[in-house]
Amino acid sequence: MAFALTSAFYGLPSKRASVCALSHLPSLVALIPFITAGDPDLTTTSKALKVLDSCGSDLIELGMPYSDPFLDGPVIQSACMRALAKGTNFDSVISMLREVVPELSCPIALFTYYNPILKRGVERFMTIIRDIGIHGSLVVPDVPLEETETLRSEASRHGIELVLLTTPTTPTERMKAIAEASEGFIYLVSSVGVTGARASVNPHVQSLLQDIRKATSKPVAVGFGISKPEHVQQIAEWGADGVIVGSAMVRLLGESTSPEEGLKELETFTKSLKAALP
Repeated sequence: MAFALTSAFYGLPSKRASVCALSHLPSLVALIPFITAGDPDLTTTSKALKVLDSCGSDLIELGMPYSDPFLDGPVIQSACMRALAKGTNFDSVISMLREVVPELSCPIALFTYYNPILKRGVERFMTIIRDIGIHGSLVVPDVPLEETETLRSEASRHGIELVLLTTPTTPTERMKAIAEASEGFIYLVSSVGVTGARASVNPHVQSLLQDIRKATSKPVAVGFGISKPEHVQQIAEWGADGVIVGSAMVRLLGESTSPEEGLKELETFTKSLKAALP
């Protein structure tokens, strides 16, 4: 099955509607890199988005730095702390995106914890991100299914798809409910615990994908712990529609000897991941 950002793009009255809808070719598996906004700085983040776009990313997940990213592992937690220490905040990230989004050919998925949304109000938050061109997906990992109704309603009203997460420990009936409610695609967390690179992919992912397939025809993207081309290839062979790579990307940008070196390493790594996909 092709990975596509379904309804949010097909119905939008803008040039990005046709540009951002992904192909329906049966062999396509989407590459979805994740980076943290503001690490090492917002100028580098802007350049990194362009690099990821030019390397063939199908969707870019941009993490909003947050002071308590409890679902993230040490790499992304450190990136958040560095970004916040340099003064990165919601408004500065939005200003950066307002400039760079029109230059990108692939859509942006915004990853944010709920507090920044609560602080501004759901309707105002959705209006802000819609107006800068985030007509794609929104991932809010710390809101349980039972509390997503308002978020989903406002997101849909603003042409944004709220993506929900399911994990290896999610009970079957709850997974089905999450699959039904999730929009755009379903985010399958590959392993128990926080984000972070791992030596190998949890082999249980294959059966998890099969279980989700029985419940829905929506695309499924797999994330958490994916850090090598061989991981990406394995997950594609198991039938995922998209592969999300986060901590490995964040480490390259945040821990390199210079922003320029980090961008070069990011480009090389992204190309290697893209080459591993069908």
